[in-house]
Amino acid sequence: MTSQDNLFHPVIELPEPTHRARYDRLVGLDDIKARLRKEAALLADPHRLHAWATTHHGGAVAALTLFTDRAPLFVFAGDIGSGKTVLAESFGCDLADFLSVPVYLYRLKLATRGSGLVGEMTSLVGDAFAHMHTMGMRVSGPQGARAVQILVVDEADALIQSREAQQMHHEDRAGVDAFLAGIDSLTGSRLPVIVVLCTNRRGALDPAVMRRSAATFTFTRPGEEQRQAVLTQALDGLGIRPETERKLVELTGPTGDRPGYTFSDLTQRLIPAAVFRAFPDRPVTDDDLVAVAEKLVPTPVFAEES
Repeated sequence: MTSQDNLFHPVIELPEPTHRARYDRLVGLDDIKARLRKEAALLADPHRLHAWATTHHGGAVAALTLFTDRAPLFVFAGDIGSGKTVLAESFGCDLADFLSVPVYLYRLKLATRGSGLVGEMTSLVGDAFAHMHTMGMRVSGPQGARAVQILVVDEADALIQSREAQQMHHEDRAGVDAFLAGIDSLTGSRLPVIVVLCTNRRGALDPAVMRRSAATFTFTRPGEEQRQAVLTQALDGLGIRPETERKLVELTGPTGDRPGYTFSDLTQRLIPAAVFRAFPDRPVTDDDLVAVAEKLVPTPVFAEES
């Protein structure tokens, strides 16, 4: 079996300060965060659903049987810079608080695709799921989960491309089959393991993967209220006037010839650029921010090709 180091980036125990800070900075995604907490909690610890039914409905509820066949799989799909990967790698902090257990973050290496040798990709994907299954067994018990494992697959379309693609290599098709087998091995197992696929190309994912997804979360560019929330948080302490914040909200929105800013355009390009204009000789001014916003070109919309 392939070693853990060859399959995953270093495992991170959550909650952890850096990832919690990243989660907290994802303002404007409150609805997704709230839904994700519930969905993840029920997949990670099904005992809580039965406890809820006993408390509020007096015992067995037929609807609970519908939850037993849900695959522990989420799809995070959306444009570049929309926050999906950051949320995938940080929501475990919130889940850990909600369930009062540690959460372990696993991030699959893209090298898991292998070098194209016959059977290699199938073996690597199979080993990754076998490891997650083993770790899930170790933290499961009759009283519920003692810990939760989250496996994040970024750029998932590079690994689980639709088998309907005519140019798809036989080895890639076998890899998709192995991934589906891995998901199916976790379905109904009641193990505290959740798999999250992140993709800019939702249409490129194999339809069988999409059918198995317990929930698909769609990430879009921030609207006016979301941009306001992001800017208000990020500009705190700089003494920027409220009317300037409102102007920035307007300047960073979509126009007839370009899209609006992404979340990362706001937090990783706009505001850092304004800081660099002022550093090291003077404070950031309202004019710095407006000047940058008027010149900065938003990240182009990702053109999906299926």
